[in-house]
Amino acid sequence: MEHFDVLIVGAGISGIGAACHLRANCPDKSFLILEGRPNLGGTWDLFRYPGIRSDSDMYTLGYAFKPWTNAKAIADGPAILNYLHETVDENGLAPHIRYQRQAKAASWSTAEARWTVEIACRDTGAVERVTCNFLFMCSGYYNYEAGYTPEFEGVEAFRGRIVHPQKWTDDIDYSGKRVVVIGSGATAVTLVPEMAKQAGHVTMLQRSPTYVVSRPAEDKIANSLRRHLPAKLAYGITRWKNVLLGMALYKLARSRPEKVKGKIVEAARGALGPDYDVETHFTPRYNPWDQRVCLVPDGDLFHAIRDGQASVVTDRIARFTENGILLESGKELPADLVVTATGLSLQLMSDIALSVDGKPVDASKALNYKGMMFSGIPNLASTFGYTNASWTLKADLTALYVCRLLQHMDRSGWRQCTPMLDDPSVTEEPFLDFTSGYVQRALEKFPRQGSKKPWKLYQNYVLDVFALKWGKVDDGTMVFSNRDADVRKGAVRTLSTGEPVNLVAQ
Repeated sequence: MEHFDVLIVGAGISGIGAACHLRANCPDKSFLILEGRPNLGGTWDLFRYPGIRSDSDMYTLGYAFKPWTNAKAIADGPAILNYLHETVDENGLAPHIRYQRQAKAASWSTAEARWTVEIACRDTGAVERVTCNFLFMCSGYYNYEAGYTPEFEGVEAFRGRIVHPQKWTDDIDYSGKRVVVIGSGATAVTLVPEMAKQAGHVTMLQRSPTYVVSRPAEDKIANSLRRHLPAKLAYGITRWKNVLLGMALYKLARSRPEKVKGKIVEAARGALGPDYDVETHFTPRYNPWDQRVCLVPDGDLFHAIRDGQASVVTDRIARFTENGILLESGKELPADLVVTATGLSLQLMSDIALSVDGKPVDASKALNYKGMMFSGIPNLASTFGYTNASWTLKADLTALYVCRLLQHMDRSGWRQCTPMLDDPSVTEEPFLDFTSGYVQRALEKFPRQGSKKPWKLYQNYVLDVFALKWGKVDDGTMVFSNRDADVRKGAVRTLSTGEPVNLVAQ
């Protein structure tokens, strides 16, 4: 059975970044990347719908160690995918990636201080097993196999085509056709202006409005800095500029929600004109950042609406008909193609089955440690990005922390690290404080966070820099154990039973 020091699950933006950090900070560690799909890229390879793009600027969605040099700050999917391929090539990662390999189960043995991981080979149907000392889950937060689509009455009667953006295929023709996009999130506001360029008309059908903010597709300051400064310095300055600006705007939104709400709505009114019904279609009932704010580069959604190529309808669906969608108001929307941009189905670590010393463990019942590890589960970390900032900001810090953790264990001779909750004053809180439907539907699948550090999830990049990049690794909550010498003395006990380990394997 093959053995690796670190097994990375997922070859998307998180997994590729994790491997690069390992290469740079733990060059003696062997590692393997498992990718369940035929290609690298994760989200940026999976989604092929028209206009697919980032909803964060690339100076923060890009890696800290690889400057983004494209003129556009809000990049399209192919540009991001090219960036990831460049990263793989520049860091020699290709030989370390195995495709169509899906991690299905992982079993921890205290005696051996290693995980045994069961892998489904999706191309052959075979089952493989590898072992590793540390398991690094970088498989994202949603189900790649299927998105979320509500049950709509009458879909079988509809004579057109219905497609979820996650299942977009090249044969979908919408030229000159009547298109209805159901939803008002990031995917919908991306699809509508792009499809409007070719469709006869595109209607964004929403149950309730979302905050939509226009932002320049290009960052003029970043492009100017890049012309006058070395690439890494210009990138670093722009990255911190955007991080601090984003944090300031988020803090303002949380402290003075009515003021920020008024500014966002007024900007939408300015973009759409005084006669447009902004109160109905672009004035949400909730406060800014109770759900993620949607970004539209150069106001493209507003332009499509003003030009008459697209429209917004705020109503509820009664049922599908032969020719379209009947709304609760009694109005019928005619459609040749319906795109259900109705959200993702969230998953925790791709639903991998875990066991520790022969006993099944459920990570969703654990307490989350520093936003990346789980109480009572040894030698395992999972990347989960920010809800109020770019995903990669947290992914970079998580990978750096894992490297620091591995370095500390090597220096001290420990084979095992386990976050353990022994503070009775820590109370449990939901993992995410977000009202979005896709989050609320799946909260029970995710671990809880605690009421104070290191169990508290702050959603704050600067705090995390201090905690993860420079903070103590041996903080009194992370329990280090299982030295080779302790095993030989019979002094190591299992986490699940407290019994001495079986030393036969030694």
